[in-house]
Amino acid sequence: MNETYAECLRLVETADRDRAISLAFVPADRRNAIAALYAFNIETARVRDSVSEPMPGEIRLQWWRDALAAPDQGAAGHPVAAALADTIERHELPRAAFDRLLEARIFDLYDDPMPSSEALEAYAGETASTLIMVAAMVLSREEAETQADAAGHAGVAQTIAGVLRLLPQHRARRQVFVPADILSAAGCSAEELIRGEREPAGRAIAAMAAFGRQHVGAWAPGIGTIPKALRPAFLPAAFASRYLDRIARDGAATLDRPAEIGPLRKAYIAWRTMRR
Repeated sequence: MNETYAECLRLVETADRDRAISLAFVPADRRNAIAALYAFNIETARVRDSVSEPMPGEIRLQWWRDALAAPDQGAAGHPVAAALADTIERHELPRAAFDRLLEARIFDLYDDPMPSSEALEAYAGETASTLIMVAAMVLSREEAETQADAAGHAGVAQTIAGVLRLLPQHRARRQVFVPADILSAAGCSAEELIRGEREPAGRAIAAMAAFGRQHVGAWAPGIGTIPKALRPAFLPAAFASRYLDRIARDGAATLDRPAEIGPLRKAYIAWRTMRR
């Protein structure tokens, strides 16, 4: 299993720098398991980019369900699947959580608009929030059970920041993750957002950033009450506030250029979050 976990670590380092930074704060005896969770997230999040039509993507997501249901048959030839199956067994993680994450990823494969802010919260709950919770379970099972609400809000804030950072990519696909009710309140149509019309799109970006800040405000001020053993699971979401600040500052420029945070700033945010 050492080689399979090493592949997970390599994948996280190259494809998800935010979570890679957080791994430095994970205890060494839990780092491989957390890396397997994050590598699984990377693999499933990029299914859309690896297929030309939705149906092959659905088949790929079903492969993951089958591989986790019968790891001896399906996971053995795939390092991330093998590491994840081992992690689920070692830490007695709920398989249903991974099934729900895979079900939510089906939305990524299609160009249907996000119908409402509630639908986006539900999507984030099954993806980013679930990832925080299962990571917390790996770190400290008993303490994780007390942090479901914080994980829920943290995952939504992280997802909203991610949606705004991915606007250039989503626009190129004609894919709209900004919820319809937020677009309507901002006086921006989905087509105007895709075309990159600065004034209405700028209003939509500002409204979306404000929505994200609401969820930041619902969990981040209480970071000091989250057990220190669990905080590494929340570190990727701790960057959301700074991303949202940059996005609000950049406005419509976010349509073409993702907001970024420098590695030293990320390291400082992670260190400060762990110290509180």
